[in-house]
Amino acid sequence: MANVADLQVESGALEWQTPLFRTAIRQFEQALPHADVPFVVAERLRVPERSVIVSCPVHLDGGGFAVFPGYRVQHSTVLGPTKGGVRYDAQVDLGECAALAMWMTWKCALLRLPYGGAKGGVRCDPRALSPGELQRVTRRFTSELAPFIGPQEDIPAPDMATNEQTMAWMMDTYSMQKGYAVPEIVTGKPVALGGSLFRHEATGAGVVMVVERACQRLGRRLGEQRCVVQGFGNVGGIAAHELHAKGATVLAVSDVSGGVYNEAGLDVDELIEFVHQNGSLAAYPDAEHVTNAQLLELPCDILVLAAREDQVTAENAPRLETSLVAEGANGPTSVEADAILADRGILVLPDVLTNAGGVTVSYFEWVQDLGRLFWTRSEIRARLADKLSDAFDRVWELAAERGITLRSAALVAGIREVAAALEARGIYP
Repeated sequence: MANVADLQVESGALEWQTPLFRTAIRQFEQALPHADVPFVVAERLRVPERSVIVSCPVHLDGGGFAVFPGYRVQHSTVLGPTKGGVRYDAQVDLGECAALAMWMTWKCALLRLPYGGAKGGVRCDPRALSPGELQRVTRRFTSELAPFIGPQEDIPAPDMATNEQTMAWMMDTYSMQKGYAVPEIVTGKPVALGGSLFRHEATGAGVVMVVERACQRLGRRLGEQRCVVQGFGNVGGIAAHELHAKGATVLAVSDVSGGVYNEAGLDVDELIEFVHQNGSLAAYPDAEHVTNAQLLELPCDILVLAAREDQVTAENAPRLETSLVAEGANGPTSVEADAILADRGILVLPDVLTNAGGVTVSYFEWVQDLGRLFWTRSEIRARLADKLSDAFDRVWELAAERGITLRSAALVAGIREVAAALEARGIYP
């Protein structure tokens, strides 16, 4: 017969059992044999500490009314306050937030940031909402979350379909409830409100820093690589720009409208300006148009996945024609695809390492806000490069020592950091 604790975990976990959360758990379980952590610690880290579901009633511009569900999952507070993005998307659910919060815990621990992982969002179609409606959604969501967030409790940041304006609304709403300005409540906000220089570019630039470090380990020159980038937003667009600036040939990029491909290479700066003027890549004239699915299978040296989760699967992994995959998005490769790529000798730079530039510079922003002392762009970029290089080297060496993939090594390194803190603190009460 199951004991009370077993029943409580099983009952609570039912709400999180979505495909993405199951992927996060399977990755966790694959890493555990190499992490050497006690059973009770592993069981505690298997489920989030807190999950919050709220409703966000909003008056619409046309006189109508809608209620949007909102979520916030805080996976672990063992190392410090939780940290993670807020996304607006029609597919947001509790399981997705739980998976992303767990990955954020490992990511923060791997980078040795004093944070646990969190994630949240509102289930809505942000493209169907006006700026005024988005502001009302954001302010109501922030008000509902106010008892559960704070500079020493949980610090939100931008994610899918949210940006520095969203963070400005969240910061203002929280500050109005407190009665004084609290810039450290969110990161990724405008510089005028205490945001950090280089925060906007941090995730995409960090992806390329990790790719460059991998190329050095593999004896390659980044400037000689032929690259394909899925996603052309805040992460993919900046990653493509950084790759192009370092001399790499960017063969193809894509956004929600599809992809563009030129075997001789694309002018990334021209593409960025075209999207700025036209909203998407759909009408770009000077390249062959491909679907997002076709783009993943184009021959290249480096494939950057910077769109969304579950893009490389057991179905298409056998057809990838690349030697290196860099995960700029969270969870873009399924567990089954991971095994196929490993068998094929394709190296995967895992998300918890590769896209950690954003949360690292968010940490820098939080520290600057708390101290009311701000750094230059060059200082922040140099600090980020040091953090990512240190994490990469630890992961690379652990993978070689244990004979495991880079993903497993990154997760093991992160799990060990959290487990050591949890063992020292103990289980309360």
